[in-house]
Amino acid sequence: MPKPKPLLTPTWQTLLTDYVTALAWSPAGTHLAVASAVGEVVLFEAKTGISVEVQPPQGHSTDALAFSADGRFLAAGGQTGRVSIWQITAAAAPQLLTTLEHPRVWVDTLQWHPQQPELALGLGRYAQVWDAAAQEVVTTLDFEASSVLDLAWHPSGNALVLAGNQGVKSWQREDWDNDPEVRETGRASGSIALSPDGQYLAAGNNDRTLLVWAWDNPYPWQMQGFPGKVRQLAWSTAQEKTPLLASSSAEGVVVWTKAPIDDQGWTSQVLDLHRATVTALAFQPRSRLLASASEDGWVCLWHKATQIAQILEGAAAGFSNLAWSPQGNYLGAGGCGGEVVVWARTLAGRGFG
Repeated sequence: MPKPKPLLTPTWQTLLTDYVTALAWSPAGTHLAVASAVGEVVLFEAKTGISVEVQPPQGHSTDALAFSADGRFLAAGGQTGRVSIWQITAAAAPQLLTTLEHPRVWVDTLQWHPQQPELALGLGRYAQVWDAAAQEVVTTLDFEASSVLDLAWHPSGNALVLAGNQGVKSWQREDWDNDPEVRETGRASGSIALSPDGQYLAAGNNDRTLLVWAWDNPYPWQMQGFPGKVRQLAWSTAQEKTPLLASSSAEGVVVWTKAPIDDQGWTSQVLDLHRATVTALAFQPRSRLLASASEDGWVCLWHKATQIAQILEGAAAGFSNLAWSPQGNYLGAGGCGGEVVVWARTLAGRGFG
């Protein structure tokens, strides 16, 4: 029997100074930004791996990276509370636009608005929205119950969702001063994710549960039985009649499919192959091909999020994160030893997932 052709093949690999903490693709998929635990930020060309140092090592961790929706800005935040924002142009190296200082706060979560140049950042018990065009703070939101552990814009851009202890709160962008809608969880929610159509909100919790709400319904479905806190969440962006959600806890991955009737809830499938903690999950854009990265040194590709299709290696001490390019042509992954690896989709792999 002939051996199946690989879906992805290695394109280039390099090494940063320390543990890779964050990856972010430019919207056009031409560049990959990578940050490390000593604060460096490097911008790589997707095809060649040719790099530009955006920020040299600082001695402090950079933990969050994000490109604006139009690709004009790159933001980075980390251990010092400093958020640096660079202007990106095709003709020149990134230019530092501004630096936002937040002393005594560790900025480990930030995200740009899906259409506007507005950056949301977690600042301890608060979140802030900053406008890159006006270079001013739009609003400051008080989470109150705890530090903001995760945040996400609704895909429509009309709401910002914050997660933390005992609940998930959402504010409407049209009136930041109104009280938020509160979805109680009872414990800390460390990760949240909205489905691409904005109809469902998922929260991974420290009490070993996963909660999923329909956006317009305050009563969630609850999934239980995880071996530890639910750390990673990813929705498929394929055009599906039923939503597809991947979750990870410890070394296990569970994929959830919404039943056609609400009363029937969600069906699950366990993907049991990793031998150490799963550190990242991501569906290839517009497909059901799921990638999972783990501290065991494997990136697993799961065909239709059900069966193993390929195992990728390149980080002996384990992988810390991964991200698909927006077009799905490349998969980038960061390693615990500072490795940066990029694979490209093969001709044989087109249309898979």
